[in-house]
Parts: sequence; C-alpha cells; structure tokens
Amino acid sequence: MFGLFKKNKDLVGIDIGSSSVKLVQLWQNKDGYHLLNVGVAPLPPEAIVDNSLMDSAAVVDAVKNLVASMGIKTKDAVCSISGNAVIIRKILVPTMTSEELEDQIAWEAEQYIPFDIKDVHLDFQVLGPDVIDPGKMQVLLVASKKDIIQDYSAVFADAGLNLAVMDVDGFALQNAWEINNTDFSGRVLALVNVGASVININIVKDDTSLFTRDVQTGGNLYTEEIQKQLGVSAEEAESMKILSAELMKQPLRDVMSRVNDTVAQEIRRSIDFYNSTAANEDRIVGVCLTGGGSKISGLRETVQERLGMEVTLLNPFAAIKYNEKDIDPEYLQEIAPLMAVCVGLAIRRVGDK
Repeated sequence: MFGLFKKNKDLVGIDIGSSSVKLVQLWQNKDGYHLLNVGVAPLPPEAIVDNSLMDSAAVVDAVKNLVASMGIKTKDAVCSISGNAVIIRKILVPTMTSEELEDQIAWEAEQYIPFDIKDVHLDFQVLGPDVIDPGKMQVLLVASKKDIIQDYSAVFADAGLNLAVMDVDGFALQNAWEINNTDFSGRVLALVNVGASVININIVKDDTSLFTRDVQTGGNLYTEEIQKQLGVSAEEAESMKILSAELMKQPLRDVMSRVNDTVAQEIRRSIDFYNSTAANEDRIVGVCLTGGGSKISGLRETVQERLGMEVTLLNPFAAIKYNEKDIDPEYLQEIAPLMAVCVGLAIRRVGDK
C-alpha cells in the first residue's frame, strides 16, 4: 500500500500537517481538473510531533469532521509523510527490467536503508540510464518504517476511511506544480513548501525530481520567537505572525525580519548544497514558494534577496476550475498557500508512475 508512484481512482486527498488537516477532492474530465471539495481543520498543539501521532484521537476527529461536513462519500484516501518518517535515495543499479528490479529491490535497498529491511515499506521509480555508466540506471528509492504507515492507516480506519496510498510531501508538491505549469522549458526550479514544522524542498527539471530534502523548521519558529522576544502567549504570537507589515510595530517587525533571514538561510543551504555538485545545465535558476509560511510578510522577498534569484508563489488552484456558487473565491485564495501538497495528493489516479 506504500504506493508512492501509483494513482488510484476516486481518492480524496488528505494532508495531515503538524498544525492542521487539509482536504481536497478533485474530479477530472477532458477540460482538466475541477474542485469538488476543499477544507481545513486546525489541530491542537503537539497533536503531531516530528511526524509522530501524539494525539491520534484529535487527528481522527479532525479528519472525520472534515469528511462529514462536506458530505464526502468516497472512502478511499491518499495521505503523505515527510521528514524523518521517510528516506529517499537516488541510487545506481545494474541495468535491468522493472520486473527484475522488483525482485531485487530489497537487496539493493539494504545498502542504503539504516533499518532492518523487513521493518520498512519500499517503493521505487526508474529514472533512466546513468549518463556516466551506460551499464547502470538511476533509481529513486523510497522507504518508510512499517509502524509509521500502520499508525496513519489506523487513524484513517478510525475515521471511517481506507488509506489506499501513502505518498511523500515533496512528490505531492511536484504534482501540484506540474498541473499548474505546463511549459517547463528545461529550467531547474526549487519547489519549496514552508509548513508549520517542516520545509519540503524538491528540485525539479521538467517532470523529474533531481533532489529532495526536508528541513526541520518552519512557521512555528516565528511563533516561538515572538513569544520569547515579546513575552506574549502562543495564541497572541500566532495572531501577530500573520499581520501585514503595515500593521506591525517595530519590535515585532524586527523579530519577523530575523526569523525570515533564518528561514531563508536554511533554504539557501539546501540549494547551495545541491548546486555545488550539479552540472551547469542542472543548476537552479528559480524558486517556487508555497505553504502556510509563504504567506508570512517579507519571507518571499528575503528568500529572493538571499538567493539572488527569482522567487515566485505557487497557487495550486490556478489551473483548477470550480463553481463560485459552491466555493467562495476569497476563501480559496486565503487557504491556497496551505493546499499545494493536498492538491498534489488529490490528483492521484490508477496506473501512472
């Protein structure tokens, strides 16, 4: 069931983050994707810590209430994980058929996975022949411990759903970007999703992922620093974090500016690390920013300044049609930065790699 590269019919995308649960249901026809349902439900603090379900009951209630409030009948869902819950490696193996690799992947994976191979779910995707050694091929290997998958499966079962596919945040982010950007032009871009506690980075060229990394920081860092530096409660700090620059007083503006710089430097470290080993034609030329953190005043500008390259914002609903009588455009615009991973999950269908 760890079908990272498989797509199933009639799936509802559910993104369980550290601060909220997001839901997207799409319908596809010859005109493209249509938005049927979308919603967000907050989670209590510490419900999820480092991808571990600390308060499963709260997560179950959030999922169950979202599904019920929208009258969703679909029982099959797709979710995703990131950070230390998943291991992603690009490996080289002797050239062989997919069927042969299916038989040998566990043996190949043992060299790269720091767990007993019997304790993990494995998936892979063949990327193509190696440019240096034609007798080998590049394979994207993905692994997660079985107990993590089982914990998430139990949450969905308790919410009355079947977790049909488990994905990875960075790959879901790429799916959302691809359906909104049809002209890739061979440019290498860094897709950066700034969540509450994790920043997902996926560097892509055309429709291929070249490098992925999850950084253990995010929007919560702003809340923590505002609390510490200004002596306010968590609730007050959260409210202050989302103010526009014009409404911020100087002490708050100073805190936000320092944290923006910290987050930008974390993003830059990952991009510099990738660029240091990339061929000239595969160096990053731009950044596409999304996630709840992308809404924070001044972050896009700070990242652009620190990286010295164009930073754009991803609207995952830009190419998706919807009925304004059923879905409020202002609400959709407000939540759009939070929904990229969830949109990427919701487009999963049967049979594709």
